[in-house]
Amino acid sequence: MNEKIISELKDKLNISTKSIKNTLNLLQEGNTIPFIARYRKEITGNLDETAIRAIETEYTYGINLQKRKDEIKKLIEEKGLLTDELIAKIEAATKLVEIEDIYRPFKEKKKTKATEAIKNGLEPLAKIIMSFNVNGNIKDIAQKYINENIKTSEEAILGAQYIIAEWISDNASFRKQIRYLTFHNGILISKKKKNSQDELKTYEIYYDFKEPIKYLKMYRVLAINRGEEEEVLAVNIDIDETIILDYLKNKVIKNNTNKELIAIVEMAIKDSYKRLIAPSIEREIRAELKEKAEDVAINNFSDNLEKLLMQPPIKEKVILGFDPAYRTGCKLAVLDKTGKPLKIAVIYPHEPKNEYDKSKEAVLKLINDYQIDVIAIGNGTASRESESFIADVIKSANRKVEYIIVNEAGASVYSASKLAISEFPDLHVEERSAISIGRRLQDPLSELVKIDPESIGVGLYQHDVTNKKLKESLEFTTEKIVNQVGVNLNTASPSILKYISGLTKSTITKIIKFRDELGAFKTRKELLTKKILNDKTYEQAIGFLRVLNGENILDATSIHPESYPQAIKLLDYLGFRLDKIGSEELNEKLDGLNKEEISKYLNIDIYTLEDIIESLKKPNRDPRDMLPKPLLKKDILHLEDLKVGMKLQGTVRNVVDFGAFVDIGIKNDGLVHISKIADKFIKHPSEVLAVGDIIDVYVDEINLEKQKVSLSMQKPIEKGI
Repeated sequence: MNEKIISELKDKLNISTKSIKNTLNLLQEGNTIPFIARYRKEITGNLDETAIRAIETEYTYGINLQKRKDEIKKLIEEKGLLTDELIAKIEAATKLVEIEDIYRPFKEKKKTKATEAIKNGLEPLAKIIMSFNVNGNIKDIAQKYINENIKTSEEAILGAQYIIAEWISDNASFRKQIRYLTFHNGILISKKKKNSQDELKTYEIYYDFKEPIKYLKMYRVLAINRGEEEEVLAVNIDIDETIILDYLKNKVIKNNTNKELIAIVEMAIKDSYKRLIAPSIEREIRAELKEKAEDVAINNFSDNLEKLLMQPPIKEKVILGFDPAYRTGCKLAVLDKTGKPLKIAVIYPHEPKNEYDKSKEAVLKLINDYQIDVIAIGNGTASRESESFIADVIKSANRKVEYIIVNEAGASVYSASKLAISEFPDLHVEERSAISIGRRLQDPLSELVKIDPESIGVGLYQHDVTNKKLKESLEFTTEKIVNQVGVNLNTASPSILKYISGLTKSTITKIIKFRDELGAFKTRKELLTKKILNDKTYEQAIGFLRVLNGENILDATSIHPESYPQAIKLLDYLGFRLDKIGSEELNEKLDGLNKEEISKYLNIDIYTLEDIIESLKKPNRDPRDMLPKPLLKKDILHLEDLKVGMKLQGTVRNVVDFGAFVDIGIKNDGLVHISKIADKFIKHPSEVLAVGDIIDVYVDEINLEKQKVSLSMQKPIEKGI
């Protein structure tokens, strides 16, 4: 292990050296992040998945950075130019750009104005000028450097200026300070290009935009970059040049008595900055802004995805999945309490057929025949018209029926996929989509894992960020949630099993084959005895795989088999058998335990003990059950029904940098601007809100022309409302 990198990580991540080293050891031993986070808390100091991943990512970056440092030292040493001072500078660098700045003067250069001037023998003249110690006229001295390529003393001095300009540009400390000055004093400017096309005025607010770089909102960076890529905007960084030029003059000009030499060097400084330094610094700063903006957007997307995947399932309900459409009709799928399709149908309540009454009668029959509890309506085309239709239908139903609008993003991707075809080979794409919409309500996690995370659409600018980074982040989030929740070994689909710690495509195939040929697993241990998993994979995966109604009730819990002896010993200590797990009398005893004493008695750490206790109290615990249930509705609301100041309840559909979109039951989601979320300053809406949250909001502004409504979470000042 690299002690220097670990020391840097300690300060950067605010995690103890011991925890970092232990975590790295666990990772190097082949343990997965979910396994470490859940079952090795005592070793890591109770680090969660995000912290463990940060250690892994940052340490890898540090190793790669050190590798580049070693490469550069070797390259410079081969030239016979490596000094102790250079080594110290290279080792002190914390970013790749700083290392490359140090290496810049030693690189083999392509043909430049400076290399041509050196080729023409002008380097000695440049050194004379930079000495600021010349007796006589510099033009007379320059005469000595006239040759077949240099015709005049003016040409010689100009060539020397090019060399000096490149020396200045190659100075790592100069570039570092200029980068700092530009970031803290520069302004990002965007303007609309002449004759550019922006019919929808997507980038209108950036047609004449300027903002200090240090105050730039990251979502603006991505929007401006996209506008530039689509050739709508021209973008540049502007800064008062005197700030940079004065800094360089102060650093470069060591003698202010020879005005002739000073004038030559000042021209070289200006040329160096404008021609060599400024363009590359601008590229570097914009690349850094893009990287930071990507990280913010990806983190926001991942946070939203996490909240979406953690939405509580609607259990023990018969669901009608409703995929809205106009011309092709609305596809319906009745799902039993386990998600099994019972009936597929199609109705045409909307234009062009307008079979409203016939469609109403058909839905009422389904409600009565199958005792439907909830109708899940997709939020795509014809969604609000379908909502109006369903609200009317359930008024005539003979039983209590509620409905909810479900985000169907990615449903069409799934419905046309090989997976959907293999699940429902005899159904059309739209019919599969209706099943998916209904199942998203019954168990969002199990259904959403069938879709590539980036197709779920709970963020902004996903097409403006690096796809690889986005994909990795979203897959990590999905893996984290799947393992936190756990899966039923006997019913889990390959789509969800692929996220289970340690499982591979081949092991998943073996699991599915076993279930198909021999029926349900009776114990977790069968995965070992039947040679489906090897010892290491079993260790990593088994705590997240549950066997319900099997031979051992502990197999239905999140207790790892390695801790079964301690769990049984604890039950014996309390005077209970396994069949009493989850009972009130056992729970009462568990609540009264002295955990420190028991952990010593069982010879286990406190974290493992707490996990065992929680699992014995709630053997089938699902962390999603602790969260607020989705908001079900019985009637609809129209924009025209709203009044400023009206209090409503809604569901957060998306959280972005500038606010949150909330479904209050009208056609378009309302926006709560970041300034209206809390009574105090917040840096990001995610500090307060998450996707799926059910919140109270107040109507702040209504725009009937644009069919939009602005909302506020701040209670309006009382004015008789």
